[in-house]
Amino acid sequence: MVVLAVTLFNAVTAPMLKNASECRNHPRVSVLIPARNEEANIGACLEGFLAQKYDNFEIRVLDDQSTDHTGVIIKQFDQRHPEVQAIRGESLPSGWMGKNWACHQLSQHADGEILIFTDADNRPAPNAIANTVAYMQKLELGLLSAFPEKVTVTLGEKLIVPVVDMFVYAGLPLWLTYFSRSPSLAAASGLWIAFTRKAYKQIDGHQAVSNQIVEDVELSRLAKKRGIKILTSAGTGVVCCRMYHSFREVWSGFSKNLFGLVGYKAVPFFVLTLVLWTMCVLPYITVWFSPFMELSLIAIFMNIAMRMVLALKYRHPFFTSVILHPFGVLLTLLIGINSFFQVKRGRLQWKGRQINMQVNE
Repeated sequence: MVVLAVTLFNAVTAPMLKNASECRNHPRVSVLIPARNEEANIGACLEGFLAQKYDNFEIRVLDDQSTDHTGVIIKQFDQRHPEVQAIRGESLPSGWMGKNWACHQLSQHADGEILIFTDADNRPAPNAIANTVAYMQKLELGLLSAFPEKVTVTLGEKLIVPVVDMFVYAGLPLWLTYFSRSPSLAAASGLWIAFTRKAYKQIDGHQAVSNQIVEDVELSRLAKKRGIKILTSAGTGVVCCRMYHSFREVWSGFSKNLFGLVGYKAVPFFVLTLVLWTMCVLPYITVWFSPFMELSLIAIFMNIAMRMVLALKYRHPFFTSVILHPFGVLLTLLIGINSFFQVKRGRLQWKGRQINMQVNE
């Protein structure tokens, strides 16, 4: 019941990046894009930013030791467009996660008053920068993050990716990220996260989270601890991305992140796993047993209602989200358990790099 209530609350009230007002002025914006082996994405991403309806921005793209043609493509854009600057990334130092190191290097090349960190697989609408600036000005934000609209093609993507969105839109009233001072009510997506330069320096930027896998959430929590105003919004209709291109990529990508969403704490992780199993999967099993049929049907109705609202509001694939909902949740729980064991065994890898970390309970 609480989850459905949060879903409905967000559906009615959630801050939507597409609903921003006009900018009061146009401060210099630095768009900062780390790119490692992104030859299939970086060109379309840069074309999207070059089409922005905003007249004062720069684009800094860091080739993070790519082994494909990413660096060549970035240099071609650099040569043709004065807004684009290609940066060759330095070797990864000890104690840093790859993306955090890349973002830190990008920040050192940025001249803007507002820094927007995004990914090479993001596709911004022409109003993405302007709307971000307008929201930050109106609410006097030091940090604004938007969860992009997810493009899904394969069955594995359609089943699992919207479930991770569900954790946000059904689990956290988004306006609490703005009105509450509690760091536990903070959230962010590294696919679109913007800082004022002052706020970024105040939290010591990505250097403060150098060894964190889920660095976006940690940055939002750190900002709240420092008294910086933040807001987490929905980017539907303004920024979109296709995070993964196969079930294998979905499994690998979320195995890297899911355990980190609870701060690598085993007890909260398994409590959350049990709650999701009980709420979203178990009723579809117990409904076939007469003593549990009535309660199970109520639970199934609430699950269907929740996923229908999410699908319509945030453009999730309708059939797989609503009809195949328990299968999507079950697969996501399995990935979460895999994430737990991968972290504990120190076997995480991403884009050809071994992720070395120690988790202390």
